[in-house]
Amino acid sequence: MTYNDPVRFELVHVCRQSGARAGLLHTPHGTLETPAFMPVGTQATVKGMSPEELKAIGAGLVLANTYHLWMRPGSDLIREAGGLHRFMNWDRAILTDSGGFQVFSLSDLRHITEDGVGFKSHIDGSRHVLTPEKSMQVQNDLGADIIMAFDECTPWPADHEYALRSLERTTRWLDRCLQAHQRPHDQALFGIVQGSTFADLRQQSAREITAFDLLGNAIGGLIVGEPGDEIRRILEIMIPLLPTGRPRYLMGVGSPDYLLDGTLRGIDLFDCVLPTRMGRNGTVMTSGGRLIVRDAAYARDFKPLDEQCSCYVCRNYTRAYIRHLIKANELFGLRLTSWHNLHFLIDLMRQTRRAILEDRLPDFRQAFFQSYGYPQG
Repeated sequence: MTYNDPVRFELVHVCRQSGARAGLLHTPHGTLETPAFMPVGTQATVKGMSPEELKAIGAGLVLANTYHLWMRPGSDLIREAGGLHRFMNWDRAILTDSGGFQVFSLSDLRHITEDGVGFKSHIDGSRHVLTPEKSMQVQNDLGADIIMAFDECTPWPADHEYALRSLERTTRWLDRCLQAHQRPHDQALFGIVQGSTFADLRQQSAREITAFDLLGNAIGGLIVGEPGDEIRRILEIMIPLLPTGRPRYLMGVGSPDYLLDGTLRGIDLFDCVLPTRMGRNGTVMTSGGRLIVRDAAYARDFKPLDEQCSCYVCRNYTRAYIRHLIKANELFGLRLTSWHNLHFLIDLMRQTRRAILEDRLPDFRQAFFQSYGYPQG
C-alpha cells in the first residue's frame, strides 16, 4: 500500500481491554473516523434525509446500491452527470456494494452460473445478467470511493458442500473483478470473505481473499438469519485472519448490539437500512431501548424521543407531536424518526470510538447493554 492509493487506513489506537481499534480511513472525499456506521442510500438517497442533514449528524460515508442504480436510472446516465457524488450532491465518501446481495435476494427470479447471475428486473421483468465484469463496469461508472467485489452471498442455512462451492466461486469472481476494474487510481476495491458458519471454510476464504492484498476486506454472508451466537463465533474466527493494516467491514449490520460486539472484535465499518426502516415503522432507538412512538401510550407524552439525545429532533419535537404526524400519515413524522435513528447510531459509534481511545470499551458496552435492555452476554 502506498500513499497514492485511493483509500488508506491509519490505525490510531488499540483498546488495551479488548483489542478493538480506533482508526482513520482516508478517502478521495475526506477522512472518516472509525469505527463508523454508514447510512444506506440505496437509490442515491438516504430515505427521508437531505445531504445537508446527513452532514449535520456527522455522516462521512454513505452506501449506494449498484443493482438498483443500474436498473434505474442507469449507470451511463450517472456517469454522464459526472458520477454519483455530483448526481446526488454528496461531497463526502461513498461506498457502492456489488449488486450481488440484491440479485441473490430475487430468489425465484434469478439463476446462478459460473459466468454470473441471470435475473429478471424487479421493476419491469426485463432479463439481465450480472457478472463480475458488469458489476465493475457499473461501479466504475458510478465513481464511488470504495467499490465491492462481486460475490455469491451464501444463504443460511447452507450445507458444507454448497458453502464450499460458493466461496470458491467468490474467489474466482474476485480475480475477474480485479481484471475488469478500470479505475484503481481513484476507487478502492474491497474483497468479501464468505464461508457461511463453517469455521474451516471461513478460514479458507479469508486466506484466498486476503492473498489478493486489496485495500480493504469485508465479511459477507452473515446477518442472513443465523443465531447471534453464531455471528460472534464467526467474527472471532475471522478477525485474526484479516490484515491489521486494512479496514474491516462487516456488511449489513445496524443493530446497536451487533455494532458494539463487532467493534469489540476488531470491525471498523458497518452499514444497514435498519435505522431508516425502523423509523418508517414508527420505532426509534433510545438510550433506554426501543420505543414504538406510534403507540397510543405516547399520545400525550410531551417529552423528546430520548431525553439523553442531543439530535435536532430531540431538541425540537415531542413524542406526542411525532406520533400525531405518523398517525396522520404525514411524511415529516417518518423523516423525524429516521433522522433520530441515524443520529443515534452515528453518535453511538462516536462514543464507542472515545471508549476505545480511553481503553474502556468493555465497560462502555456493559453499561450500554444494561441501559438498552440487552442481555449481558
